[in-house]
Amino acid sequence: MQILIQLFHILVFPGLLFDVAMGVLLMGLNNKLVARMQNRVGPPILQPWYDFLKCCGKETIIPARAKRAVFLGSPYLGFVLLISVSMFIPFAGFIPVTMGSDLVVILYLLTFVSVCEILGAASSGSPFAGVGLSREMVAMISYELPFVLVILTVARAVGADQPSGAVFSLEGILAYQEMNGPLLFSPAAIPAAIAMLFVIPCETGMHPFDIAEAETEICEGMLAEYSGTPLAMYRLTHMVKVYTMSSLFVAMFLGNRFTGIVPVDILIGILLCIAVMFISAALPHAVCARLKVEQVFHFYWTVVTGFALAGLLLVWAGV
Repeated sequence: MQILIQLFHILVFPGLLFDVAMGVLLMGLNNKLVARMQNRVGPPILQPWYDFLKCCGKETIIPARAKRAVFLGSPYLGFVLLISVSMFIPFAGFIPVTMGSDLVVILYLLTFVSVCEILGAASSGSPFAGVGLSREMVAMISYELPFVLVILTVARAVGADQPSGAVFSLEGILAYQEMNGPLLFSPAAIPAAIAMLFVIPCETGMHPFDIAEAETEICEGMLAEYSGTPLAMYRLTHMVKVYTMSSLFVAMFLGNRFTGIVPVDILIGILLCIAVMFISAALPHAVCARLKVEQVFHFYWTVVTGFALAGLLLVWAGV
């Protein structure tokens, strides 16, 4: 019976099918909200899913200079790793997989997802992909530092009274928030939450931080040589990552057991993910132009890192 329950969580809720559905929903709402803020009608909410299905029906063209195995395998490996990340993130009281250092595992797996994209681009042999992967590496260097500081802030805020001094388990973080209220309402955690909202669009490659896939500059960059099902898998990974990062923010700063009534908690969790997506992705997309590579690096290592470091210092000082 326990095996069946675990299989249900992996495949249905919260698992593969739920993650895909939420990713498509958030990306479709993002496109619609950005269009409405720019006084456009915008595409249907399910347009990302239609695009995915259309890409799956197209021919997969492999460049002559590409390393075939890496070129074709990277999109699928990245998607599997991302689904593995979502297994550690609780939703509406359900935690498919738990361990003592969930946040550390999530940090590493998210890094490997980006590494898969870089390997796929490097194996294509395209100069546009080469420029794109170099930009992706700059983006990773830019947001990883504040992301780590945010994780340290949350872990310290929850585990200040623990013998270890920090708690990196999402289950422990949720238990703390059930007893003491959401971390977002703590003055010391507010700077870290602001930094996390800036980390999300760069981690997911959303405008204005989509420097690795700048269509008008480097012809989709890392994805320049991809087509067919591998391109569809990259697009699906991108959509699921938007949901994964939004749900991670909700779990870290807001908790996920709000009323104790499962259907209500699921609805509240979905609405909170939509709100996080709107603040961190749709709003900057609608009002900001794409940043230059050096601007992204400077912004994240000064402003965003400053917010994250301020939160860590405040938590460490016991504020």
